[in-house]
Amino acid sequence: MDATRDGALAPGGSGARGKPLQRAGPLQRGGKLAGNVAPRGGIPGLDCYGALDLGTNNCRLLLARPTGRGFVVVDAFSRIVRLGEGLGSSGRLKQAAMDRTIEALRVCNNKLKWHGVQRHRLVATEACRLAENGAEFIQRVEDETGLVLEIINRETEAALAAAGAEPLMGDDAQSAVIFDIGGGSTEVMWVERPSGGGAGVVKAWISLAAGVVTLSELHGGGRDVSYQQFEAMCADVKLLLRPFVTEVAALEGSQAGPDHLLGTSGTVTTIAGVHLGLRHYDRSVVDGCWLESHEASRVTGQLRDMSYEERMRNGCIGKERADLVLAGCAILEEIRRAFPDKRIRVADRGLREGILSQLMKADGHVGRRI
Repeated sequence: MDATRDGALAPGGSGARGKPLQRAGPLQRGGKLAGNVAPRGGIPGLDCYGALDLGTNNCRLLLARPTGRGFVVVDAFSRIVRLGEGLGSSGRLKQAAMDRTIEALRVCNNKLKWHGVQRHRLVATEACRLAENGAEFIQRVEDETGLVLEIINRETEAALAAAGAEPLMGDDAQSAVIFDIGGGSTEVMWVERPSGGGAGVVKAWISLAAGVVTLSELHGGGRDVSYQQFEAMCADVKLLLRPFVTEVAALEGSQAGPDHLLGTSGTVTTIAGVHLGLRHYDRSVVDGCWLESHEASRVTGQLRDMSYEERMRNGCIGKERADLVLAGCAILEEIRRAFPDKRIRVADRGLREGILSQLMKADGHVGRRI
């Protein structure tokens, strides 16, 4: 992508849609740092910024310092905490899940202090939005760790997800469907570029009340998934996705569908890793790669044929994702059915980069790194 392009998604659409979104850089996974990682102290004279994303399944932190063209990663942390475990049936966050999350947040707080981070945004998403005791948990986090988390709405989450992934729209693409499959919800956006070039415009978006945790729990737990259970998950997603498909169909020039799909989530990066035959997940290989439609279908079929134990032993899945990956495949499958025969650009980046970019831009920095 042209490094000279503006670092913001332009406003567009109607109503609450189309708020300005900032571009952002790459996301880390599994606590490993991406390339161009600065040592502690980073770039002299520039403050360290932080972004924390507490989701239904994961707790992720990204620290970076601005540069002349964007930002350089200083540190990162990611841990699967399953905060939303059992939320669909009980309506509340479980004690064990909250305890696991608190421990992860203590690590995040230590990193923020170690790097002297003054400017940060710490957000919580679907699990805390839906739980009866979500606000109580946020207060507990502040009392026990000192971190003040902000529960963001679905519109804000969608905006930040698009901001993080949009730099990976194909150079020649005029439109793309960007999606972020989370633990408790899935954000889907239609993004267009102006005919004269420039930053993308969000024309339509939806947040689906279905993620890998909630969907797998609703359909048997995700360990042993039958053909009927998989199709039932697809049917749930199809129903939720229908308003978005209808809205997109009414957009001028959308009849041919998007130029490609652009996915940012553990699901799509896992599928890419399996497709590439990686023994262990490698962000540097996955981020920015392309999946043809038939390749995504082949890997989905391969994962459906695996036993739970076989999925656990796969280096790109592991024990922590083995019971969730098929729910993610069902969500991806239904997005692909809605927009068939489209290539998928894979992004290992997302909400945290959008946060960092917004903070840096507000302070007069470009806040963009590709």
